[in-house]
Amino acid sequence: MTTKEETSLDFEALLSRYTQNFQKGESVKGTICSYEPNGVNVDIGAKAVAFCPAREISDEKNVKETLLKGEEYEFLIVDFDDKEERFTLSQKRVNLAYAWQELEKLKEANETILGEIVSVVKGGLIVEILGIRGFVPSSQILLRGKEYNSGDKIELKIMTLDSTKDSFILSNKKVHSDIDEEAKKNIFAQVEKGQVLKGCVVRITDFGAFVDIGGVDGLLPLSQMSWRWVEHPSDVLKLGEKIDVEVIAVDKEKGRISLSLKSLCEDPWLSAKSTVKDDDVVEGVVTRLKPFGAFVEILNGVEALVPIKEVEDFQRVNNCKVEVGDKVKSKILKFNFEDRRISLSILNKVK
Repeated sequence: MTTKEETSLDFEALLSRYTQNFQKGESVKGTICSYEPNGVNVDIGAKAVAFCPAREISDEKNVKETLLKGEEYEFLIVDFDDKEERFTLSQKRVNLAYAWQELEKLKEANETILGEIVSVVKGGLIVEILGIRGFVPSSQILLRGKEYNSGDKIELKIMTLDSTKDSFILSNKKVHSDIDEEAKKNIFAQVEKGQVLKGCVVRITDFGAFVDIGGVDGLLPLSQMSWRWVEHPSDVLKLGEKIDVEVIAVDKEKGRISLSLKSLCEDPWLSAKSTVKDDDVVEGVVTRLKPFGAFVEILNGVEALVPIKEVEDFQRVNNCKVEVGDKVKSKILKFNFEDRRISLSILNKVK
C-alpha cells in the first residue's frame, strides 16, 4: 500500500523530470497568466510559472496589448533563473526567427519589398523590414543625392542575408535594374527617334542626366537640356523629377538612347533670325565670363559672344570692369545662323 508521503515524493519526482525536459533554446507554447511591472508570467507546463521580461516582448511599451491574458503564444527559452527557480522566455526572438525565415523566402523569390528608413548614416541608409534592421549602401541607392529622412518608405530587394551574422544588405537600385534582357529588347524595339516619352530623372552627373523611360535609362546630355546656357544639370533638374523628353538617337547595338529637353521647346534662334541682323544695336545682360570673352543674352535663350579683345578695349577706354549681370548695349558684328553664333562689340553699359 502506497503512503501519502510516497505519493508526494513520486509527484515531486515527476515534476522534476518534466521540468528537466525543457531546454535552453527550445521553442515552447505558453499561456499568459498575469502581468508584472517588468514583464509577464507565462504557464508553459513547467514546475514553476515562467517569466518573459518586457525587453523580450516585441512591443515592450504595449505589453498588455501585445500579449493578452489567457491567450497562448510561442516563446523561446533563453535562460533558467536559479534564484527564482523559473525559466526566462523571449517572445521577441521567436518573432525575429520567423521574420528571418520570411526574409529568406522573399530573397529566394527576388521579391520587391517596402522598407522604412530608420536613420540616414554615412555610407547609406538603415532600414527596418519585419522588425529586422538592414543596411542599404549609398552605391545601391538609385536616386543618389536625393534627401531621405527617417520614416520615409523605400522599395528594396535583398542582396545578402545571414541571420547567424546578423547581416542584412539591401539594394534600391536592384529594384529598377532587374529587368530581363527580353524586356529590354522589347523596349528598344518600340523606341524610335522623334518619340516624346515620359521619364523620371534617376541620376545626375556633370555631363548630363539619366532618365528612366520605362525600364531603360536614356542619357539627357547637358547640351540638350535648354537653349540657354546650363552650368550644371542640377540647375535645371532634380532627382526623381518627372519630365517629358524627345528621343534624338537610338543605338540598339550599344544599348544607348539619347534624349533631349530643349527640342520640345521653340528654337529661339529662329526668332533671332527674323529680328536681328549684322550692324544692329541690341541690349542684353552679361551671363558669363570666359577667358576668350563675355557672353551676353540678347534674346531669351540666345547668347552672343563679345570677344576678349572687344571686352578689354571697352574696359580700358571706359575705365570699368565688365561683370556678370551688367546690362550692356552692343553692336552685332556678325550673325552666323547656321552655326548659331553671334559676335558683338560693347558700346556702353545700360544703367
